[in-house]
Amino acid sequence: MVQFVECPRDAMQGWSRFIETEQKLRYLQQLLKVGFHTLDCGSFVSPKAIPQMADTAQVLNGLDLTGTTSKLLTIVANVKGADDAAAFPQISYMGYPFSISETFQKRNTNAGIKESFERVKLIQERCLASGKELVIYISMGFGNPYGDPYNASIVNEWIEELGKLGIGIFSLADTVGLADRQLVHEVSKAAVQAFPNFTIGVHLHASPNSIVSKLQAAIDAGVIRFDGAMKGIGGCPMANDELVGNMDTEVMIPVLQSQGLLSGLNQAALEEAGIMAGQIFQH
Repeated sequence: MVQFVECPRDAMQGWSRFIETEQKLRYLQQLLKVGFHTLDCGSFVSPKAIPQMADTAQVLNGLDLTGTTSKLLTIVANVKGADDAAAFPQISYMGYPFSISETFQKRNTNAGIKESFERVKLIQERCLASGKELVIYISMGFGNPYGDPYNASIVNEWIEELGKLGIGIFSLADTVGLADRQLVHEVSKAAVQAFPNFTIGVHLHASPNSIVSKLQAAIDAGVIRFDGAMKGIGGCPMANDELVGNMDTEVMIPVLQSQGLLSGLNQAALEEAGIMAGQIFQH
């Protein structure tokens, strides 16, 4: 079985209209009924940079986690964010976007790659001290539009270095939707084969007509962790590009289920969440 990570945080963070806290809570509460492995539900980052996530602490305190098997993940971009997240026992995972593009790492976290590596060391210490696991998103994991050096070997070199810190979950992120089916397969397979003891996932962006092919490429590569977002909403607002959306959860799930890779989801709860997403994310 694979791990499916639903990412309402990624859907919400760049939305132009502020989604009220109560509306976020109702939506997340519905998603908790579905049975996803993990819910990427918020972030502890600068409210100036990502104003949509300024109420993450309120949201976490308002969630009822009784009766759900889903674990909560929040994104952090620095040690302060990790300290904030560490105070919430509701959180099982912290996620840190570690870009192998120097240009994008500075744009996204105000730190270069080397400084980010030192930052990760400190965040990992916070995770270990608070009983949480650190998930590293290898941002720009399938190339970048900035002309920075890129190949699959660079991806694996950084997974190896970060793995030495005791981190065991890595999600290869196609931050600006550059990857085609072949590249998804090649890069993912290289990581899966090089690190059989790590959980290797993908966080892909795709146009509606390429979701299934990219998903299948990752499945064929041996990936066991998949990120999606209802309705395919979202993308990284710090990329400053016209992005394709997230992988659509409602397209991904039937593909995974048909291959016996995902089971135990509450389909009625999923359908209701889809209706709510359609109402929240109206242009």
